[in-house]
Amino acid sequence: MASTVNLPNIISLSRLLSVPVIVWLILSHQLMAAFGLFLLAALSDALDGFLARIFKLRTTFGAYLDPIADKILLVGVFMALGNIGLIELWVVILVVFRDVLIIGGILLLFVFKSTLKMEPLFISKMNTTVQLLCALCALSQMEAFSGISHLNIYFGYLVGLTTVLSGASYVRLGFMHLNKVDLMIS
Repeated sequence: MASTVNLPNIISLSRLLSVPVIVWLILSHQLMAAFGLFLLAALSDALDGFLARIFKLRTTFGAYLDPIADKILLVGVFMALGNIGLIELWVVILVVFRDVLIIGGILLLFVFKSTLKMEPLFISKMNTTVQLLCALCALSQMEAFSGISHLNIYFGYLVGLTTVLSGASYVRLGFMHLNKVDLMIS
């Protein structure tokens, strides 16, 4: 078993600690600085997982820390971008609701003493990737430079679709876990 204090976990913790700075930069309309720091945070998400797999540094702590850091990063950035009008509010509401729903479901499963292995679903990984790209697009003001009008709206619809599919998949999985707990209790 790898030590809890290892490079992948330090990278995840750094991503988590970058959130207040990125949100402040967005709310201060310092979008290029926010873009740079958010890009580093997004790349760190891939790097910590890669290092944990390659060097066999996976830990239970890291299995929880990594998705928590991702959720807090994306929720914070989406809320800030929604606040300054770069992302539609309905998209922000969907993103926040899905993550609250997932966290609530995990807590509910813990209450029922259900063991839960923290492994993201493929649709969830796709959702995270689409959310990261959407936020990067909004921060970079790519719509203004690319000549593609309504690019943020198109990304918003894609985020909405993957968010709903991911959320529904986790709800289904949560009910399956709860049914197993009911069978064990009966």
